[in-house]
Amino acid sequence: MIAKTPAPPYWAVIFSAVQSGDDTAAYEGMAERMVKLAHDQPGFLGYESAQAEGNAEITICYWDTEENLKAWKQNSAHLEAQRMGREVWYSAYHIRIVQVTRAYGF
Repeated sequence: MIAKTPAPPYWAVIFSAVQSGDDTAAYEGMAERMVKLAHDQPGFLGYESAQAEGNAEITICYWDTEENLKAWKQNSAHLEAQRMGREVWYSAYHIRIVQVTRAYGF
């Protein structure tokens, strides 16, 4: 699904990762909890996620301000998910933070 975002500017976190394949049930449960938690955070605008071959995934989360994005990064439950990602669930990941200044589509 394509996230419904407002007119720019707004912020995006692009999370690209390769899952290790370890403890997938726990991973799926944590991912579901993080989506629910993000929806309750101030400034959360939505997200998009896709899976690819080789256990690759890309998730993009949208935020109204950089401050709200930073607050999400420091959320205690999210910090625990980040730790588990580094230690158990991902063999590699990369995060990019961008400000969206132009967006269009149909």
